[in-house]
Amino acid sequence: MLKIRSLDVAYGGLKALSDVSLDVEEGQFVAVVGPNGAGKTTLFKTISGVVQPVSGEITYKGQNLLAVPADERAQLGIAHVPEGRQVFASMTVMENLEMGANTRKGRERWADLLPTILELFPVLSERRSQLAGTLSGGEQQMLAIGRGIASAPDLLMLDEPSMGLAPAIVDAIFERIQFVHRNHGLTILLVEQRVAEALESCDRGYVLETGRVVMEGAHDTLVSDQRVRRAYLGM
Repeated sequence: MLKIRSLDVAYGGLKALSDVSLDVEEGQFVAVVGPNGAGKTTLFKTISGVVQPVSGEITYKGQNLLAVPADERAQLGIAHVPEGRQVFASMTVMENLEMGANTRKGRERWADLLPTILELFPVLSERRSQLAGTLSGGEQQMLAIGRGIASAPDLLMLDEPSMGLAPAIVDAIFERIQFVHRNHGLTILLVEQRVAEALESCDRGYVLETGRVVMEGAHDTLVSDQRVRRAYLGM
């Protein structure tokens, strides 16, 4: 579904990503993990078109994604749930979800998607008329994910969904992400600092350090690798 080859990205002459390659197959849950500053968010911004690469290729369903303007990529079935949630604070929960449905597929499937989202995150149903800016951090994260699902994506990209949240809330959100993947067959690409939670969920993972992929493999390969266990899992 998504193929990235030899991707280089630089800010002001300093490389943020160097020779990054990865694959996301349809129906997979792929995690990109690594420390803060490794380039994970830059990778997502490049896929979404916010950042332009110096070199490399990104193809989505066989199409050259770099030739597609950023504002048109959502119409291809790519939903980006950004770092820090970025809900529309002065709009209600329902208005935020309706904004997410502003794609052709989202509008067509809104009547089916809304009950699915509210079943997935019941608190959003309870707070549907509440301003998004008054929600707790965890509720805002649930809203951001729900808004992404409202676009009826084929690929859901989640950028650091655990950021700033208490461990119990993080566990609940990861459980819901796993449920969406498992029960709805949604392809998921996740970037995350919390390596244990991300690798527990994924089919395949990539370890990113200082802008480079230093390790990759299937779930079982990574969680049993001694370097990963020592550096990231505290084992």
